Amino acid sequence: MPLPHPTMPSDSRPFDVAIAGAGFTGLSAALELARRGHRVVVVEKDSEAGGLAGSFLVGGKNGEAQQRLERFYHHWFASDTDILELIRGIGLESEVLHRPTRTGMYYAHKFFRLSTPLDVLRFPPLGLIDCLRLGWVALAARRVKDWRELESVTARDWLLEHCGERVYQVVWEPLLAGKFGRHAHQVSAVWIWNKLKLRGGSRGKAGQEVLSYFRGGFAALVDATVAEIRRLGGEVRLGCAAQKVLAHNGVAVGLATAEGEITARRVLLTTPLPVSSDLLEGQCSALYLARLRDMQYLSNVCIVLELSQSLSSIYWLNVNDPGFPFVAVIEHTNFEPATSYGGRHIVYLSKYLPREEHLYQMSDEEAVDFAVAALKRMFPKFERQWLTGSWVWRADYSQPIVGLHHSQKIPPFEGELKGLYVAAMGQVYPEDRGTNYAVRNGKQAAEKIAAGLGE
Repeated sequence: MPLPHPTMPSDSRPFDVAIAGAGFTGLSAALELARRGHRVVVVEKDSEAGGLAGSFLVGGKNGEAQQRLERFYHHWFASDTDILELIRGIGLESEVLHRPTRTGMYYAHKFFRLSTPLDVLRFPPLGLIDCLRLGWVALAARRVKDWRELESVTARDWLLEHCGERVYQVVWEPLLAGKFGRHAHQVSAVWIWNKLKLRGGSRGKAGQEVLSYFRGGFAALVDATVAEIRRLGGEVRLGCAAQKVLAHNGVAVGLATAEGEITARRVLLTTPLPVSSDLLEGQCSALYLARLRDMQYLSNVCIVLELSQSLSSIYWLNVNDPGFPFVAVIEHTNFEPATSYGGRHIVYLSKYLPREEHLYQMSDEEAVDFAVAALKRMFPKFERQWLTGSWVWRADYSQPIVGLHHSQKIPPFEGELKGLYVAAMGQVYPEDRGTNYAVRNGKQAAEKIAAGLGE
């Protein structure tokens, strides 16, 4: 279970740093600052830490132990060095699990394996020349020396240049549309370049993709990080929502929270940029607040199904069929074994979409019925009675829309108020969102804050 809320301290001295948000950005910043001897407090509106890596309980049937599982699917790539450094720093490197995975594609009502370079060369929907073009795209991504040269090019145009119309239509166009919907034509080549580079750098000797997970799930790592912050004298207050940044004469002096005011020499906001803008309302210029609100995001609905039987042997199944409403079918228990969950099989169905779309507005029961009907079309052998549990999770700010010249939209760590810092998912660039870059952002923000404190 999540770590309990500690007793409020009697010490009334101002904190060195008050942090809003206990996702991996806020936690890594707090850990770095606490290690440097600064007195730090993190406030989080939810009852547990972790942000988008938050968890819930599965299992518990027939007297078996319950296990914690991520609300939204998570893994690491081999190149994710920042999160691994955090884990190493708290002495838990032995808890990191590295496993080869199977990836595939659903196209034209058929399943195709795409786990290795050889699978790519044998991809039946494309002829040999187009298969070579598909493989060339990954090599072209590695040859990019400076991502800035891609900022004025759309992903569509860059992909068409390097792989041609047929490969784009079969492979890339459905994935971009499934991920970004009506915004797909705006997406920068920087976004797809980073995806190709990341996956290409996470392969084993045989060419298969190798991904990493934490023993006990990401929740276990969150708990360990919170425990380390508290051991170093820092505080993490759960169920304590930040309501407003406190400022005096143009200087950030703390946070107003649901539990009262917290005074601090520095304030760090790790909330989504539009939420940070709300917390700063009345304290900063309209121009600065508009810049924070200008960052566009897609929401996400993630339906988690617990099944008595496996759907397939594939972990990550990209769906290149516009008739299927989800961008991917992620069978988590083809990565972390089903034995971790009482022998049951865990499937994630993910969809990025604007909040106003019908699927996002459905009740949980309607969303599960919708998902089951879609799975039945893809997997004819699938039966409703396989379903032993279901959960529906939603996140309002899940995927920044990375358009042309995105770097110009990103606000700096230093806020408009003196003593204010902002570190959020929307500032991760040229890489895309993820726990690894959340950790990196948090640590970089902490280094700037420490410098400002005169360390």
